[in-house]
Amino acid sequence: MTDIPVVYTLTVCPACDALRTSWKRQGIDYQEIRVDQTQDDLDTALDYADTVPIIIYPDGRVEVGFEGMTG
Repeated sequence: MTDIPVVYTLTVCPACDALRTSWKRQGIDYQEIRVDQTQDDLDTALDYADTVPIIIYPDGRVEVGFEGMTG
């Protein structure tokens, strides 16, 4: 398990863009996995939810969406 959040995103996704912009502005480090790049990453993300962004926090908590938005 990593000590930073893992975020599953799409390359083109308004909610994902909002998360990337907000977290960059706040200096929040995270590992981004774009699910439209490989089938394996998509399959892993689908274990959590069928919409992005999917945020997996280091404590195991899962959050789907960002500030009420989903992609």
